[in-house]
Amino acid sequence: MSFAVLQEKINAKKNPTVMGLDPKLEYVPGYITDEVIKKFGRTKKAAGEAIFALNKGLIDSCFDLVAAVKPQSAYYEMYGLDGLEALYRTVEYAKSKDLYVILDGKRNDIDETAKAYSAAYLGETDIFGETQKILDADCLTVNAYLGIDGIRPFLENCEKFNKSIFILVKTSNKSSGDFQDIVVDGEPFYEKIAGKILEWGSAAHLGAVIGATYPKQLEDLRKLMPETFFLVPGFGAQGGAADDVKPAFDKDGGGVIVNSSRAIMRAWMKTNDGENFGKYAREEVVCMRNAINKALGEYYK
Repeated sequence: MSFAVLQEKINAKKNPTVMGLDPKLEYVPGYITDEVIKKFGRTKKAAGEAIFALNKGLIDSCFDLVAAVKPQSAYYEMYGLDGLEALYRTVEYAKSKDLYVILDGKRNDIDETAKAYSAAYLGETDIFGETQKILDADCLTVNAYLGIDGIRPFLENCEKFNKSIFILVKTSNKSSGDFQDIVVDGEPFYEKIAGKILEWGSAAHLGAVIGATYPKQLEDLRKLMPETFFLVPGFGAQGGAADDVKPAFDKDGGGVIVNSSRAIMRAWMKTNDGENFGKYAREEVVCMRNAINKALGEYYK
């Protein structure tokens, strides 16, 4: 789905946040892990079942509050094929709840390989003469390091299937400046990437990842990219706060989806009440929503 669809969902929920689904087994309440181990043993199958149960519970508890979910593929890949099955089931289940699904894969490669990535996540794959959707996410995070050759296949499928991509610009991690802040022709390299995004495609399908942990850069990039949709990670566990993300919003108070993962998924661990993990996740989502909307001057109770 294009970013216009995502904005519609944000407006309907009055909540510019996305729930990150980055599961580890240590985040899964004990009653779930006990059940899957009893049934499948200490196996990868049990791991996959446990993380899907966690995700399903989180979605059930929060789908009426959030516009989107963002599963990070690495947290599924580390559990092998059973983890990937959990990822596919999570995407399917989230879409059944009318949520916008952003797959955080940060994919990129040379043109032919990028075509394969794009087919897997956004488009269709030819299987013995018949095209089939594979994962079918609404949006994918991508890396622009290889240039337009590695971006064009994603853009083509975005336009063909009404999907979208977020390109990494200024990421939330502490060492992002090792490369992103290098000055090239008088401006930091991340601004060069931002400029290319403006050249490469329509703002309907092509957005930018800019971390909440760098609010000054976030403000500068919004001025540079007034119509670009921003994915803003780093809220909560990574240190980003409501006032930090405020400069990301466009002149109409939109154009942003703010991510929190660990703070939501691990909310139940503050009380060690795993039986009610969904309740604590919901409370964290409401707290995040209210904080951001209050910072924007639009506090929805």
